[in-house]
Amino acid sequence: MKKLILFISAGIVVFGTSCKKYLDINNNPNQATTATAEVVLPQSIVYTASNINAYNTYGSQLVGYSANAGGYGGFGTSVTYGFSNSTFSNLWSIGYDVLTDCQFVIDKTNADPDYGYFNGAARIIKALNFQMLVDAYNDVPYKEALKGTAELTPAYDKAEVIYADLAVQLDSAILVIKATEDREHASSTSNVKKLGSGTDPMFRGSTTQWKKLANTLKLRLMIRARGKVTFANTTFDDAGFLTTDAIVNPGYARENGKQNPSWNSWAFAYDGSNGNRAWVPSRFVMGFYNGQKLSDARGYAIYYNFPSTPANQLGFESNSVPSAPSGGAWLSGANTGSDRGSTTGGGSIGILKAASWGEPLLLAAESYFLQAEAAVRGISTGGNAKALFDAGVLASFKYLYLKPDGTYDPDWVPETDYAAYMDDNSGSYLVHFELAAGLEQQIEAIITQKYIALNFIHGHEAWNEYRRTHYPAIVNGSSDAYQSFASTQSIITRPDKLPTRVLYPTTEASNNGTNMPKDISNTRSFIFWALQ
Repeated sequence: MKKLILFISAGIVVFGTSCKKYLDINNNPNQATTATAEVVLPQSIVYTASNINAYNTYGSQLVGYSANAGGYGGFGTSVTYGFSNSTFSNLWSIGYDVLTDCQFVIDKTNADPDYGYFNGAARIIKALNFQMLVDAYNDVPYKEALKGTAELTPAYDKAEVIYADLAVQLDSAILVIKATEDREHASSTSNVKKLGSGTDPMFRGSTTQWKKLANTLKLRLMIRARGKVTFANTTFDDAGFLTTDAIVNPGYARENGKQNPSWNSWAFAYDGSNGNRAWVPSRFVMGFYNGQKLSDARGYAIYYNFPSTPANQLGFESNSVPSAPSGGAWLSGANTGSDRGSTTGGGSIGILKAASWGEPLLLAAESYFLQAEAAVRGISTGGNAKALFDAGVLASFKYLYLKPDGTYDPDWVPETDYAAYMDDNSGSYLVHFELAAGLEQQIEAIITQKYIALNFIHGHEAWNEYRRTHYPAIVNGSSDAYQSFASTQSIITRPDKLPTRVLYPTTEASNNGTNMPKDISNTRSFIFWALQ
């Protein structure tokens, strides 16, 4: 990785949107000795956001959020699923690079209780990144990883063991934060180093929000591994769970190397040139908005020219496939006028809001849906399943309708369109939780609504949930683009025609081949929590 100038804007550390670092402690251990937690912690948070953008791309292609656009060719394994060891390999390399930053902060602050807030936050970000790796690769290096030159060929740990320990680490992070709060409040002359806008580009120093994020991530671990992992502690801290979106924004701006990662990838570069136009929405996902399955006004907020948005079925290639518009199909410009914000760096509602908008790490909608599933499965978190389900749907409207300046237009009121959504789909148990007949339909409703809420924001989480539950439901082998998101060019012989996982990267096979699990296939090897 290359070095990049470190920008300071309004007291906030700002990094480029690609995986390039000013302080790359992964590749320059000599320089790392002069780094500080104040610099590396925000770096780890910002690059986790950039990493999630890469994960979203991977997941969106596999779970039906995106399909190949017209005017492009060479989609190869993206449409055949004939994965090689180089397919999506950036997930591994970026993930471990960010994890090295997290470990640096933890090691740097472990012996200094005045840096407890930094230590706790780094532990939480580390757990998030390790969960993403496990959910993509299953067994990965964990206990012996992140030791630099002291261990160049770390052993692989079982995914179930990692999951169990991540929950312990999240509990530990909360305890560290709480102990630091006690230390800070015990004396008016405390030397505790606080988090703030310059060191915490997500919560701006709110330790309550960090504890809520840790609880929510732990709940995700427990739900996903339900019945397959024994967790040492199944209770949660009194801080509760996220009720607001966890959004990273170090001062993104429409300048070279400073744009929001998703905007930079999918809308416009800083100079106004187009982002990636090789992809458009799939017809499968469009069906949840245009009346084929459900009717949903969020389509107007998300997509360009909805309901006439260019769309396709993954793998279908012909001259009739529509091309993506300038600025991409996911830039609606719903409240900005005809230029869709292209000359100003954006100001739209929806998914791609602006070059200056933050990058979400975990949405409030997902938090509510996790809690709703916990309620119906008997995992003790408190709360009513229907109320949590409804709150999750409304939270999705609120996130999508929010403008980059943090306000709402009078013509885009979340509560109004949420009520219309309920009315327009009055007979569907996918919308009206009380209509779900039994546990299975309740789970289908929760995961389907999570699928809609995560649309092209966290495609990897939707892909994980499909593999865990097989929702949203598809018709195996169907050629109807609204009934299956599997590629028409799939070489997979499984009934659903979908792959099961990605493969370990070539670099790992070359450098740690002795320890790397053998005989891994993307058609018959499963993540431990997957429904087979």
